Parts: sequence; structure tokens; C-alpha cells
Amino acid sequence: MTSVVVLDYGSGNLRSAERAVARTGVDVTVTSDLTVAAEADGLVVPGVGAYAACMAGIDEIDAGPMIAARVAAGRPVIGICVGMQILFEAGVEHGVETKGLGLLPGVVNKLTAERIPHMGWNTVDVPVGSRLFDGLSDDSRFYFVHSYAANDVDLLRAAGGKVTTASHDKPFAAAVELGPLSAAQFHPEKSGDAGYALLRNWVAGI
Repeated sequence: MTSVVVLDYGSGNLRSAERAVARTGVDVTVTSDLTVAAEADGLVVPGVGAYAACMAGIDEIDAGPMIAARVAAGRPVIGICVGMQILFEAGVEHGVETKGLGLLPGVVNKLTAERIPHMGWNTVDVPVGSRLFDGLSDDSRFYFVHSYAANDVDLLRAAGGKVTTASHDKPFAAAVELGPLSAAQFHPEKSGDAGYALLRNWVAGI
């Protein structure tokens, strides 16, 4: 059976992510054991809260090199919410820049919108050829809770990424697919059937 690890580094909705991925029919383990995470068929990097706190958790268990090695070896990784954000080069919160994992180009910044956080259901604009959103209708809605995002969509596209966007006054990266690396700013585990379909598509690509 396909094995998936939900990485426990002290941040994230671990159990809800575990249940959502397990629903796709794979064997899911929640662990901070880097050897187990490195050897799993798929790796989920969750994350909630502050960028700096999430990176501190990643650094505390020294998970960065393992995640980078998986991506370099072509082994599937998906980041969710702040777990997506820390894949970028850096994040800026309250004027403080924190170095990220550098696996995606660009910097995560505060949303430029009248209402922050961006919280609730929203539709997305999916690029042609997306594996993550295969079979999902154009009016599929996903659940977002965030105040920061990767706003430089063109930079991601220039790097060869398939970028799904959403808009909250202005467009931002709602999901990215770049080689073995996938990421979602929204919460698939809170997005009902659409979120389940996306996770199922990710698992099918492992």
C-alpha cells in the first residue's frame, strides 16, 4: 500500500490532515521521525499560524534538508497553508523577513485587500494540464484561512510551475505544481468533496 507521512514539526492540523489523506485509501503516519518521512512514498507538510513559528519548528527537527532531498530526488511532497508558504524563499510578517526552504521562488507577503484575513470559500482559476485539479469543475470551491500569500504569480510561472490562482481583491497563488512539489494555500482537509478530489489526485500521482 502507498505510504504517506504527515510531518509533525509542532504546527498544523495534523489529525484532520491525517484523516483526509487516509480517506484516499493510503497508509498514513503522523510523525516527526525524519527517516520515516524520507522513506514514505508521499510527504505532507502542514502548517498553521505564523511563518516564523513554522520555520522554527522545521528547523528544530532539522526537516529542511530532508524535504529538499525528497524534491531533488523527484519524490512527492505537498505543502498545505503555511506548509505551502515555507516552501518559498522567505516570508515577511510584521516587517520581519524569515528565511524559508527556498524550494519555490519568491517571497510570501501580506495580502493587499480591504478585508484580512481572507477566510471562507473561494473559487480558483486552474491552468491547463493541472494534475491536482484534474476532473474538478470550474466552480469548485475551496476553504481559505490566511492573511499572507505568494503574490508573484509570474515568477512561479517563469520557473515552470503550474500556478492555480484565487482572488481576494487581487490574485495570489492558491496552488502550485512544480515537478514532485505540490502546494495549496487553502485547506483541502476542510474543503469537502473538492478537497478530497484534490488529495486523491495528488495520491494518484505518487
